[in-house]
Amino acid sequence: MPLEIVTEKVVGALEGALQKARRKGQLKTKAFPLVTLDLPKRPEWGDLSSTIAMTLASLEQRSPHDVAQIILDNMDQPEVIFDRVEIAPPGFLNMTVKRELWLKVLNEIEKQGHAYGRTDLGKGRRVLVEYVSANPTGPLHIGHGRGAAVGQAIANLLKATGHDVVSEYYINDSGRQIKLLGASVHARYQELHGRVVPFPEDGYQGSYIETVAAHVRDRVGSTLLDLPVEQSQQRCQELAQHELLDMIRQDLQSFGIEFDSWFSEASLLSSGSVEQVLEELGKRDLLFEQDGALWFRASAFGDEKDRVVRKREGEYTYLASDIAYHRDKLLRGYDLLIDVWGADHHGYIPRMQAAVQAYGHPKDRLKVVLVQMVNLMRGGRKIEMSKRAGEFTSLREVIDEVGTDAAKFFFLMRRSDTPLDFDLELAKQQSAENPVYYVQYAHARAASLFRVAESRGIPVPQPSETELGHLRDPDELGLIRTLSRYPSVVEASAAALEPHRLTFYLQELAALLHTFYYKHRIMPLISQGESNDAEGFVKVGGAPPVRSREEITPGLTAARLALMREVQQVIRNGLDLLGISAPDRM
Repeated sequence: MPLEIVTEKVVGALEGALQKARRKGQLKTKAFPLVTLDLPKRPEWGDLSSTIAMTLASLEQRSPHDVAQIILDNMDQPEVIFDRVEIAPPGFLNMTVKRELWLKVLNEIEKQGHAYGRTDLGKGRRVLVEYVSANPTGPLHIGHGRGAAVGQAIANLLKATGHDVVSEYYINDSGRQIKLLGASVHARYQELHGRVVPFPEDGYQGSYIETVAAHVRDRVGSTLLDLPVEQSQQRCQELAQHELLDMIRQDLQSFGIEFDSWFSEASLLSSGSVEQVLEELGKRDLLFEQDGALWFRASAFGDEKDRVVRKREGEYTYLASDIAYHRDKLLRGYDLLIDVWGADHHGYIPRMQAAVQAYGHPKDRLKVVLVQMVNLMRGGRKIEMSKRAGEFTSLREVIDEVGTDAAKFFFLMRRSDTPLDFDLELAKQQSAENPVYYVQYAHARAASLFRVAESRGIPVPQPSETELGHLRDPDELGLIRTLSRYPSVVEASAAALEPHRLTFYLQELAALLHTFYYKHRIMPLISQGESNDAEGFVKVGGAPPVRSREEITPGLTAARLALMREVQQVIRNGLDLLGISAPDRM
């Protein structure tokens, strides 16, 4: 990776100095600890920093500063790699790397293009990512939207790091909620035919239920009125479930979400998989009967208590189906199972990890990513939502109002396990305050710059086609250092299952581009007051600083255009992993 182009040489220099100092008898430690590098928080502290001297201090029984000085004194030709190496209290080694090493990063991005940031870290490890999985009892709401954005981004990040990923939607098409859907639609269906009937307690109140009931009436007429209530409700359930699942599929497609697999809970019951699971667990003495119910010994695997899998009345619990479902996942040969759940399911994690362990697998074979609530805001007022009462804002409404890109980026701006305030008005703004606009605008700004260059007959070269040595300004090197971090950000985001790290990075990179654009001229000035892009772009990023008065030579223009080309490439790569478009015009 590009950052490794630099860090490998730096680590090598430090390790060489340690070995030399030991040979000279200046250090007595026989087995040196691993040399690690950090990125300093302030640019004046250099490009890279190491704490190796402080780690060795106790072993050497010397002060960290003395150890650091010994390391520095024993470096072979440090001027080949470093512009400057300084010791900072109590013993940090702060290193500023030579510019020529950083410039190689641009050549590497050019070489890899769209693949830049992608690695084979996963070595083809098979991963199943299950997300959204909402009951088909109503339209998707914005909470589901956040889960969809998080799940898709996690799947994309894992693919980008060399994992073999399958995405799956688990259709909860069995149990009490589905029956309640059928009863709710049946009640509205009867009302449409003039009958006054009590509405089911805890029934679904949303206006969409009336719409579905009307569609049922249009399809079957009054034929259900003469059927027994149970049979009529069952038919309403089937028709409603089919229509709502189609609606969910369409909303997800509009949101840019496509699943590799759709798995039905009802199929587990009809195929006998649930019965088979309970039989297997029983043979392992992991079930017991108490108070007429059948219990799973979840406490044997770290859960706080045992759990019912079959009720006294003989009905299976959701846990029984979920155990069967995860057993099916394991039988399909996945090395890692990732479930994206709402945060209200936090307590469900230990019992599912207990089920995984009951089948002989380590509990971390299953990882659960929790997605917290979304507080939808408009004009500073929180919009109250309740799916059961029918008072909620659907994902479709949000998409229609702010667009898919803005919705996804907002959903991914914070750690998924923290609450998120989603400001609809902010998401529509074309300003620096709107994070997704700010990032996409950076990509479009670079595209505008290239169009202007083309209109003037100025080539936009690849790094390999120009002399990058013209890039000397600290702002240019700051951009390159940030570009070098991108693969590490992707790997860290994938490893931690935290897509928000990538959104943070893209905002940082976009800010650097916008600042550079305002501060530095890229092409020669041909008219007073002219901007870099000259396409009427609005000002983004606050009050621009005064442009530097450097001479803009053809060589500097070519090098800066090559730099902008690779900044644009990295922004495009990052947005692609988040499932967000990278427009050339805005």
